[in-house]
Amino acid sequence: MSIFSTMIATATAVATFLLLLTLTSANGPNRHFNKIYAFGASYVDTGNTNATTAPSIFRYASNLPYGRTFFHRPTNRYSDGRLVIDFVAESLSLPYLPPYLNLEADTSTGINYAVAGSTAIEHEFFVENNLTLAITPQSLQTQLSWFNKTLEGLNCKSAKSTSRECRAVFRDSLVWLGQMGSNDYTYTLRSNVSAETIQRLAIDRVTRFLEAVLNKGAKYIVVEGLPASGCLAISLFLSPASDRDDLGCVASVNNQRFIHNTILQANIQNLRIRYPKAVIVYADYWNAYRSIIWNGPRLGFQELYKVCCGAGGGPYNFNLAAICGSQSASSCQDPSQYVNWDGLHLTEAMHKVLSDLFLEGPFTYPPLKYLLSRKNDSN
Repeated sequence: MSIFSTMIATATAVATFLLLLTLTSANGPNRHFNKIYAFGASYVDTGNTNATTAPSIFRYASNLPYGRTFFHRPTNRYSDGRLVIDFVAESLSLPYLPPYLNLEADTSTGINYAVAGSTAIEHEFFVENNLTLAITPQSLQTQLSWFNKTLEGLNCKSAKSTSRECRAVFRDSLVWLGQMGSNDYTYTLRSNVSAETIQRLAIDRVTRFLEAVLNKGAKYIVVEGLPASGCLAISLFLSPASDRDDLGCVASVNNQRFIHNTILQANIQNLRIRYPKAVIVYADYWNAYRSIIWNGPRLGFQELYKVCCGAGGGPYNFNLAAICGSQSASSCQDPSQYVNWDGLHLTEAMHKVLSDLFLEGPFTYPPLKYLLSRKNDSN
């Protein structure tokens, strides 16, 4: 049986749900938390990188047209507007999360530690393998060290040694871990480092991160799986036309991410058993992404693979030598009709539908509403 068979079998039901999302306004989970602590890479980063600190391929994210749709200015988000984490904050009636490196920001309602280009595996691994070109030095371990500094300032050392202080931090806090590992695979592409090595190490590092925050006392955690990155313009641009799946995306990339997610989910289930007082929700980014591609026109997406902001024409309008924000690139008139923003990142419209699927839909396990009910029962 193909790994896509379940997806195909439920396509009609998912299509109906997605259509309803376009016709109704999701109420969201409302104000169940007073803080969000977010981690991840460029799909979550709300400003920890900029033109001078980001990987070279991201060096124009401090320029328009980035940010044009909602903020009407660049905010160092890797999109034309809001990200999934922004819509999550809105649904919880919280302000958008300030980046950790903005030392003047109000952090009373949470902090975003995500860094564009960051890896699950520590940077030293890439140095040892001579893979440091255009790679950000911040990893998930860096983000954890930043988080630990925040917790130290709140006198939270561990759930055992400072139980009262840590309970005060996490009682009303949501921990959101965006997808981590895609950059690890990308940075080692065509190197001597095997994909199997990356899979093993990246999943191990994410699991260790989750163990660390659970030992601090985290009670409510959402973990995103890897997206179907084979549907991104950069993957399609770099792969042979023979390497395609049932949706026209790069089969080898999507298969790799699917297997990665399967192992990650098994580790998450083990953590649920070890930490029964915590609620760990898995956000199925892979299937959510694919469901949107499958039902794109119903959702108003007329361009599923071509980038809104880029250059080069052709089927993808993507050129690594003329990326979004550079003088050679231009942006489309209506980004809401596009899934791909710049070939590596998504449009605000895509982030919005994804957030709806996570907050209200069938792509979180257990459902996010279960986490919220557990939260309410504990009050």
